[in-house]
Amino acid sequence: MERAHPRGEPPARRHNAPWADSLFAALTQGAAWLTLALLAGIIVSLFVGAAPAIREFGVGFLWSKDWDPVQEKFGGLVMIYGTLMTSIIALLIAVPVSFGIALFLTELSPRWLKRPLGVAIELLAAVPSIVYGMWGLLVFSPILATYVQAPLQSAFQGVPLLGPLFSGPPVGIGLLSAGIILAIMVIPFIAATMRDVFDVTPPMLKESSYALGSTTWEVVWKIVLPYTKTGVVGGIMLGLGRALGETMAVTFVIGNFNQLDTLSLFEAANSITSALANEFAEAGEGLHQASLIYLGLILFLITFVVLSLSRLMLARMKRGEGSRS
Repeated sequence: MERAHPRGEPPARRHNAPWADSLFAALTQGAAWLTLALLAGIIVSLFVGAAPAIREFGVGFLWSKDWDPVQEKFGGLVMIYGTLMTSIIALLIAVPVSFGIALFLTELSPRWLKRPLGVAIELLAAVPSIVYGMWGLLVFSPILATYVQAPLQSAFQGVPLLGPLFSGPPVGIGLLSAGIILAIMVIPFIAATMRDVFDVTPPMLKESSYALGSTTWEVVWKIVLPYTKTGVVGGIMLGLGRALGETMAVTFVIGNFNQLDTLSLFEAANSITSALANEFAEAGEGLHQASLIYLGLILFLITFVVLSLSRLMLARMKRGEGSRS
């Protein structure tokens, strides 16, 4: 019999790892390097494909509103604005709703309702995006135009700042419609993530807070959220990534209009993903195709910047915790 290590550690093994362990380590390391290689390949291919447009338009492509394939004048401001605005609208709607759903499922819901309601919310994530787009165009847009856009336009007509924001024809398509459809699509992802991270909060912490007289809101705000903030931010970033990259649903309801005359939420607009879906198959080689790839590169960089900022925010929050302790 082998003698146990005096510190309670397992018996010493050979210095050379078994071949299975070595193979497993090599495969996992290879998978990691393959992922980085694919990422680098995507970046390089985007830069190579967009090189003609980068040389022709430079950084001015970002704030140019021109998009004329006939005269080969291209600018990405309209698409960038549409992408950012629809994603911001989606998050402004989806985050509070998702937080309320997660709070209800973890703290307030009867036991018999938790499972079916949670499954129903998660099933929304399985609905194809084109179904959301068709439903948004054929069912939701007329309702939005009649019961939301028209009343908002009447209520804020002539009001500074808010009046122009709700101006334009109330036809049910545009930035607001696309943002709401995106919110419906990302709610299942954010709500499911929040619910799961809320569930990992130690019950003893919550019960202790309740015993001290805290309300449900105080327990969630002072105990659950600080304990799970990393997971909550991760869920929100997951939803934002879905909103930034969504294509078909946005294409159906945003209007696909390459002009930026006003900042109205009711105006038909365009996004990077919808422009790529509508034009890439028919774009000829040259500046048109290169400009579309340039838009794809910009979308990639926007996503990278958003994720980087989220990581920096989490790092700052952790440093703040250390300073307070």
